[in-house]
Amino acid sequence: MPRLMGVDIPGKKHARFALRYIHGIGPKRADDVLAACKVDPSKKADDLTQDEIHAIVTFIQDHYRVEGDLRREVSQNVRRLISIGSYRGLRHKKGLPCRGQRTKTNAKTRKGNRKSTASVLRATAPGKK
Repeated sequence: MPRLMGVDIPGKKHARFALRYIHGIGPKRADDVLAACKVDPSKKADDLTQDEIHAIVTFIQDHYRVEGDLRREVSQNVRRLISIGSYRGLRHKKGLPCRGQRTKTNAKTRKGNRKSTASVLRATAPGKK
């Protein structure tokens, strides 16, 4: 299991799919990186030589922001939106969708599973156990 950018990528997968395990590298970027480093995309990650791994890591570090830096930048952007009190910041703070999706239905991922009002009222009713 090769280690790139602090991430263990699966060795049994093709290089073009294994690179996607790095945060910030998607399908297009994975193909671009492999093309720039002249590595066969269908080659298994375990079969990559040390020179190829080094070339991939150097290319990614020089051209893209990935893993910790990318996560930090995204969280700083969200914190900035919250601190200035923008609409998107308020939606982030409340844990609701920020990009105009409907919330009456189909927002379970963002909102989480909610208890029905009847069960909440029964649980908080005084004198009930």
